[in-house]
Amino acid sequence: MLTPATCQMCIYHALDGLRDGLRHYSGPSRAALLFAIGPQDPVLIYDPQNLLRGHEPKFKELYLDSDAWRTARPRGPKSSLIGPFDPVANLQLTGLISFGGRSATIDYQMWFTEEHPDMCAVGPTERWLEHAAWLLSQEFTQADMCSEVSGYVLRGYATHAVRDFILDEMNRTMGWDSSIRVYDVLDVVLEISRTREEGAWPRGALTFIEPAALPAVPFITRFPRNERPVLKNFKHVRKLLQAVEHSGRKLVSDGQYLLGLAGGDLPRYRLTADFAGRHGFLRFDGQPVCSFADGSFHSTNHRANLVQVEEVLIDADIDPTDGADLFQIVTRLVHIAEDQKYGCTLVLDLHPIPIEIPGQNITPSMDLRQEAQLELAGALAKVDGALHIGTDLNLHRFACLLDGRTIPGEDRSRGARFNSALRFTAERQNLIVVVVSADRPVSVIQSGVELSAQCDLRPAPGGIAPPRPLAEWIANGL
Repeated sequence: MLTPATCQMCIYHALDGLRDGLRHYSGPSRAALLFAIGPQDPVLIYDPQNLLRGHEPKFKELYLDSDAWRTARPRGPKSSLIGPFDPVANLQLTGLISFGGRSATIDYQMWFTEEHPDMCAVGPTERWLEHAAWLLSQEFTQADMCSEVSGYVLRGYATHAVRDFILDEMNRTMGWDSSIRVYDVLDVVLEISRTREEGAWPRGALTFIEPAALPAVPFITRFPRNERPVLKNFKHVRKLLQAVEHSGRKLVSDGQYLLGLAGGDLPRYRLTADFAGRHGFLRFDGQPVCSFADGSFHSTNHRANLVQVEEVLIDADIDPTDGADLFQIVTRLVHIAEDQKYGCTLVLDLHPIPIEIPGQNITPSMDLRQEAQLELAGALAKVDGALHIGTDLNLHRFACLLDGRTIPGEDRSRGARFNSALRFTAERQNLIVVVVSADRPVSVIQSGVELSAQCDLRPAPGGIAPPRPLAEWIANGL
């Protein structure tokens, strides 16, 4: 049996490795753990960065007011290590990803991390948490010793988490007889992603399809059997990818060779790597799994997070339907700018009657609920100056000049668009300004303050703090 000090050490290293690995995959991330070592032991919590604060009522309901969580037991014969490992259902808490399990060494554990708003999918992160639970159960088999292996493994688990999720999806949809070696596919995708051809980054789609589904592929042309390029020759694959750039065509592979070029609708349950230049996306059955860039996988969907705009519009004194439509319009304009890689500024005027802003007036104003007008507004956003959009969902002006007096908090490294927006909104109320930079995250500014500024997480304590009883933690938080 491990001593309490050794238990603390094992938990600390596992959680620290998990947090550091997720930082590279999803950005700054917190992690926490609820666990009970024995069947009748109280639930303990280890939450060094207060990830779980705000969920006290739910934890009280689940773990203190009821013993239902204790009833499920690990099934099956016992192995020489941890015995059977039974997963525990995700708790489905808002803003959190969770995964738990039961084993002979740790009767109950539930791991948590935060669900970032720009994630392609939560599946790989769930597999990460699952492996953290399994590794900690392994660590607890040691006799009064902590090997720290779990921390090292969890730091570099991104590719394995993506592979585990894809395999789970394949097994769920196609059974256990998939012949595609997912690790080989992921290695090739990353190699191609960082290989330029004549100075250009890769673009186009490379799709992997099970051999049994190949008869349903609408091939445009096929390579002769004895001349098929080998998938592992990624430089050759990178050259051939040029044949499908900026088109609906796709390179098709069975996981070992390139088979040819296809167009039209492909069979379901395919794995596709969409290369989009400096980054790309991995999809299964058309649904995003993760993105890739700089030779590694990431959870981000490479789309601006406009949650601050949505929150302001919800609280604004405007019709909720108009607010929802306005948010969709802004989102679409921002995505157009991101896709075409240009910077622009959008002024959302929340006054009942739009204020006067120096710029090019439009008569009559453009109804941005119409697709053609919205696309034209996206083109006008390229012109120097800002778009002026009212709560009537119309574009009233473009090429607007945002002036104002200098204020504290300006950042000369952010350029004219950003600082002009700070000055302009500092002197005017009921305005939101969205600044899209070609090479930086999107900024949301109101009343001279950047609402989208990322707050640094509270650093994790350097020492190894002991886990706390959940009842005590809840009592201090309620």
